[in-house]
Amino acid sequence: MDKTNIEPTSLVSTYDVRDLIYHIRNQQVMIDSDLAYLYQVETGALNRAVKRNIARFPEDFCFQITFEEYENLKCQSGISSLGKSGYGGRRTLPYAFTEQGISMLSGVLHTNVAVNVSVGIMRAFVEMRNFITNNSLLFERISKTELKQLEYEKKTDAKLDEIFKYIKDNEESSQKIFFDGQIYDAFSLIADIIKKADSEIILIDNYVDLDTLNLLAKKKNDIKVTIYTLKQTNLSKTDVANFNKQYPKLILHYTRTFHDRFLIIDNRYAYHIGASVKDAGKKCFAINLIQDVEIVHNILKKLNNKTLSHSPTSS
Repeated sequence: MDKTNIEPTSLVSTYDVRDLIYHIRNQQVMIDSDLAYLYQVETGALNRAVKRNIARFPEDFCFQITFEEYENLKCQSGISSLGKSGYGGRRTLPYAFTEQGISMLSGVLHTNVAVNVSVGIMRAFVEMRNFITNNSLLFERISKTELKQLEYEKKTDAKLDEIFKYIKDNEESSQKIFFDGQIYDAFSLIADIIKKADSEIILIDNYVDLDTLNLLAKKKNDIKVTIYTLKQTNLSKTDVANFNKQYPKLILHYTRTFHDRFLIIDNRYAYHIGASVKDAGKKCFAINLIQDVEIVHNILKKLNNKTLSHSPTSS
């Protein structure tokens, strides 16, 4: 409503004072510029009268709002400025008056208008309190509904996070074939798989060398690496020791159980690799993601039963 078109004599009776009552710091208040307009005085004159009688206006009667509270107040009111002139033309943030502070104002302004207007404002506050009291049960139900909605949104967000994580973990094709000469592409794919490990990497490969370690160096920090290979491996004790100085921890085991190559990530995801990792891209070969979790468990079980000896670093 445009307050400039309202006659001063009928201001309180025609203008809905309830629309000028805001909720700040868990209490109902009115802003100094709105009160000044209702009392037919300048905002500065109203605040000066308060300062001259500051003992009558403790903090629970009157307080200056913060910038954050002012921004929130604009959201409550749905307008870009507050009061007749708005905050844009002021040098200071507005003051807020509680019901007790508004009652005290009529005594320090010393005008008949102030007394008459205060009566109308007090009635508006009483009406607001009665409305809240009579509808407290409704407000409680609304609060519970909002709480349930927040809980539902939280659960939905958690489920979406799980979906996005699954998509991220499984974004590569379950099958990939590399042709002769695609060394970079093959190297990049295996490196990306290695980078996904959060706890452990297991490589089953009968032919490993320093090129294999160069790929495994792409892992995250503190990820355990276990290699199962033939005893006549090209990796020496010194190679393993040097790797562990910079990228701990690598453990070497010997086994003759496997012919094919497997790369297992976090004991959950297994890849069947058609060529030794050190030869990735040098010849035509394929990489397949093993979809059956039971197969992954069987491979791990076989490893535990058929390991022949420990790392050369521990022998």
